[in-house]
Amino acid sequence: MDWCRLATSTRPILGSLMVTSSVRHRVSAAILAGGRATRLGGADKAALLIGGARIIDRQIAELAAVADDLAIIANDPARYAGLQIPVQPDAMPGAGALGGIYTALARARHERVLVIACDLPFVTRELLARIVEDAGDGVDAVVPRSARGPQPLCALYTRRCMNAIEARIARGALAVSDLARDVRVREISAEALAAYDPHGRLFVNVNTPHDYARARNAVMSEPLQDRITEEQ
Repeated sequence: MDWCRLATSTRPILGSLMVTSSVRHRVSAAILAGGRATRLGGADKAALLIGGARIIDRQIAELAAVADDLAIIANDPARYAGLQIPVQPDAMPGAGALGGIYTALARARHERVLVIACDLPFVTRELLARIVEDAGDGVDAVVPRSARGPQPLCALYTRRCMNAIEARIARGALAVSDLARDVRVREISAEALAAYDPHGRLFVNVNTPHDYARARNAVMSEPLQDRITEEQ
């Protein structure tokens, strides 16, 4: 089964989310920063500069506008010491991103946890707020579906997912995309996401030198006013 759709959310964007919001929800958030970045020569993805700011600083600013409990999931706490955000080592080493999600859920203050990979420089608070809003009763996870498919590393998970994740890790089934076989997922449709993504780059990730160059060029090619707004 692919990402099962308990209910695909295609509702119009709420007017309150079209403006830059600083209203925090009772939700935790975690940045998954434990990958090896082998295709980037082992470089620290989170420290790469996009538009004059490190990816991780961009992500923290967006997450902090929505969540009141933030953490970084990584096995090298010293690397992130200057951020004054808790750094939690993997509770299940060797389990990849799925283990990172489990760790984020285990240490979270709240039932609901926003999870994003550290290589997504263009995630916005408006999108994150929409994801949180769609996490209603009877939903274990909320996953955006872009034109390229589900985006499970820019999503929300609840603690109800922990048993399913633990069972998958125990049998070595580590693909995050397969978790939806065992939990109730609400998708946000590509059509609904379009209004949050005027530049078509929300889910651009930085895995290779080419990806990094493309992300930097995407910022430089924006109209001047857009760049000024983003840097404020």
